[in-house]
Amino acid sequence: MPSSALPRLILASSSAYRRDLLGRLHLPFEAIAPDIDETPHPGETPEATALRLARAKAAAVALENPGALVIGSDQVATLDGIQIGKPGDHARALAQLQMMRGRRVIFHTALCLWDGRTGTAQVENIQVFVTFRDLPDADLDAYLRIEQPYDCAGSAKNEGLGIALLERIDSSDPTALTGLPLIALTGMLRRAGMPFFNLQQ
Repeated sequence: MPSSALPRLILASSSAYRRDLLGRLHLPFEAIAPDIDETPHPGETPEATALRLARAKAAAVALENPGALVIGSDQVATLDGIQIGKPGDHARALAQLQMMRGRRVIFHTALCLWDGRTGTAQVENIQVFVTFRDLPDADLDAYLRIEQPYDCAGSAKNEGLGIALLERIDSSDPTALTGLPLIALTGMLRRAGMPFFNLQQ
């Protein structure tokens, strides 16, 4: 399929990490930040929150861009069933890392591909099980001052120095922890008719 015939592909995100991941697929795309309320609903499970927000992000951007394929993704970290959000500042980030050290945290990375040509959506939740090292406060504090991951759920950016906080990562999709599960996404895009290896034919 010639590239001119490809459906318009949009990443509904302002995340540089998700843009970098999607760029690996060598598909032409644009990124548009969705304007939605990301507050969890009362009594909502972490998986349900992630799935709802991934779908809402894709739907919001799809509404303004008819006929496009729109990718939405959201991630929620949980420990003992409690949601761990973006810390926002140093003190909250340190408290998060202190709570998670030596423990296994589940990251729910939800993915939605909204097909504006048909009005249908594919959705999936990818779980990543992350075991944190049992590190002293001084190491955690120093890490935060270097990386300043205050906009990152769980305060640990595995694509940066945060990988040094981790002891083990278990997942069916290694890109899910960074925020965009490419194995799941390529499957969704294939089902939507997107080619990967014959764009010039």
